[in-house]
Amino acid sequence: MNIQEDPIHAVELELPSPPVPVANYVPVRQVGNLVFTSGQTPTRDGILTVSGKLGRELTVEEGQQASATAVLNCLSALRQHLGSLDRIVSVVSLTGYVASAEGFADQPAVINGASLILERAFGDKGRHARAAVGVAELPGQAPVEISLIVEV
Repeated sequence: MNIQEDPIHAVELELPSPPVPVANYVPVRQVGNLVFTSGQTPTRDGILTVSGKLGRELTVEEGQQASATAVLNCLSALRQHLGSLDRIVSVVSLTGYVASAEGFADQPAVINGASLILERAFGDKGRHARAAVGVAELPGQAPVEISLIVEV
């Protein structure tokens, strides 16, 4: 195991198998020293682990867990593309989409579930710029979708 993957295990998290695209796109695209992930939802083995809208079917805490699961899928896709997470120099940006019931305004708190994973796993290199956006619907009734930009 390499240096940057050790912190993933130190926080008692296992990276899942890399997600398989469900449409016509690639999970990761590299342009120079920037690597972009496609949006990932909280799935395991192609099955959504939780569904619904925040502020209606799901609590902020359930949304945080969903965003943590989604960001682990991003990291798994990155590991597959890069060969090792220790090639990541820094996490540049995270974009989080939150399927929100009308009046729900805690999107930043929900996306903190993903941000905290990155900071705990990568330390200062995991601190990133971020957008947390409320949306009406996400694919498959997913509660969150996360995408990353990292520097290698």
